[in-house]
Amino acid sequence: MRFTSQTSFDGVTEELFSLPFTFGEIPGVLWTPEGATGARPLILMGHGGGQHKKAPGITERAHRFVTECGFAVAALDAPAHGGRPRSEEHDRLIAEMRSRMQTGGEVAPVLAELHTLISGQSVPEWRAVLDALQELDHVGAGPVGYWGMSLGCGLGVPLIAAEPRIRAAVVGLNGVDTSAEGAAKITVPLEFLVQWDDERVPREASLALFDLFASTEKTLHANPGNHGEIPAFELDSSMRFFTRHLS
Repeated sequence: MRFTSQTSFDGVTEELFSLPFTFGEIPGVLWTPEGATGARPLILMGHGGGQHKKAPGITERAHRFVTECGFAVAALDAPAHGGRPRSEEHDRLIAEMRSRMQTGGEVAPVLAELHTLISGQSVPEWRAVLDALQELDHVGAGPVGYWGMSLGCGLGVPLIAAEPRIRAAVVGLNGVDTSAEGAAKITVPLEFLVQWDDERVPREASLALFDLFASTEKTLHANPGNHGEIPAFELDSSMRFFTRHLS
């Protein structure tokens, strides 16, 4: 793992890094308490579609996890996102999805195909990054959680199913069409967020996905509003959830 920059502000140290891997360099960011030493819980955060590792919502949540909980937080640019290259197949699926969203067409089948394509690359990348992060003195081999909405959920479900080090997860804004196979393998404690008026993911698909999770401890948080209108208080709930299960 090669660190390319380090800055500190308001008690949070931010380190940009790059990790060579099979598919090329993996760009990521790590947030930790300023001056941190020793092992601590680590939250892996997955950004939404069309976003990147330092999207405002990701950065805001990361800073609160660090300053109020003492956690470390890491985020990666998902394949075909941020500054990462796109294949012709990525471009085709993204264009088709945007076209259907504009014309009111059925988005779920295209979204499922895109998530499957990207997750085949992102799951082994996240596991390689987790290996490297847990070797750092200021992160260590502590308990691991995962947070991700929308695309972050679509890529997070197969990762959580495959990675035994992840002990708790907060996911949502996604449906059964894109995540059914992995959901049935997940048994860790779970919070699942649904926007009741989601214009991208039908609530029936979200509820069907929640039902598939094999976790004995799982909680559904449903709020009124569209896809991107998660209430701010849900972050407080996520912090309490991860503190309960990782600290």
